Amino acid sequence: MVPNRPNISFLSSPSPPLFLVMCCLVLFFSIGTAEGSSDTFGITTLPFFDGFRPLFGDANCAPSMDGRGVSLLLDRFTGAGFISSDMYQHGFYSAKIKLPSNYTAGVVVAFYTSNGDVFEKTHDELDIEFLGNIRGRKWRFQTNVYGNGSTQRGREERYTLWFDPTKNFHRYSILWTPDNVIFYVDEVPIREIKKVAMGGDYPTKPMSLYATIWDASDWATSGGRYKVNYKYAPFVARFTDLSLEGCSVEPTVVKSAAAVEDICFDAVARLRSRTFSGVTSARRTAMRRFRQRYMYYYYCYDSVRYPVPLPECIAFDPIERARYHDTGRLKFGGSHKRQSRHSVDSGPVDYENSYDQADAR
Repeated sequence: MVPNRPNISFLSSPSPPLFLVMCCLVLFFSIGTAEGSSDTFGITTLPFFDGFRPLFGDANCAPSMDGRGVSLLLDRFTGAGFISSDMYQHGFYSAKIKLPSNYTAGVVVAFYTSNGDVFEKTHDELDIEFLGNIRGRKWRFQTNVYGNGSTQRGREERYTLWFDPTKNFHRYSILWTPDNVIFYVDEVPIREIKKVAMGGDYPTKPMSLYATIWDASDWATSGGRYKVNYKYAPFVARFTDLSLEGCSVEPTVVKSAAAVEDICFDAVARLRSRTFSGVTSARRTAMRRFRQRYMYYYYCYDSVRYPVPLPECIAFDPIERARYHDTGRLKFGGSHKRQSRHSVDSGPVDYENSYDQADAR
């Protein structure tokens, strides 16, 4: 959510603890017929300082001993963040992340691409944001897409996770090509949006990769009902096995869109040839099952917010649409639990009622 990004400053905690040992036990989960519980994407990772640098809260940005990861801390003084050293015109951005445990209401961990510091009025952005949690409840997160300054036309989708993201590392990835954007959890595609459908709001300009942890007490958990409790600080988000694949460009030097496309032709061709660049039939089945079971807000069905549908929302499944309120939220009366073969769509729970009217705007 762009309007609520933290103010980036270099104020930091006087003496935060350093986390010197990182446990990197990776547990992959598949949804239905998702391809591969192993790393079939063939992702190339890089050491932290080979591709990134601290963004703010330097003392709360603690590199791992092996140099391949970093811990970001939020305490009562500041959060923390890092940014890629270069900007990329299209790319695959990925990291294994372990979220902070215990009571984390109001704490947002974000993994996203943006160019807002370069293109202030026409910026592009692709978001994965984890929205804090209360012990015993399922973790919630959202994805969003902005292009060419379309921040007033948010395209949020909100979901729950089918695993505990505080127990083990899981891979979260964003693919951005000239044709489509795909969000992945492990190797399960959870959302795809195509340029041909999105039109002029589709992201088009070079972006940096960011990761941040910050206090979003005013909106993140149950619409701001539950605040950050610093009794449980520091809150620690761990990142490892980071990956950046794409076309590195400097937009202040290469100003022509045609010139950028020419420079990036080979890199984009390599992206398009990778396993993660397309959604196979098996992965599309996995994505559909994920969205049936775990998506609880869909902007395309929010006719209160958008009386005139956005261009990619004109065509929709009427059976799926019937499961949602006009506010875009899931109706009451079902379960996200495993469904029988004879009832593919029994309807997930109504989180609007079951979780204190969570995420109310």
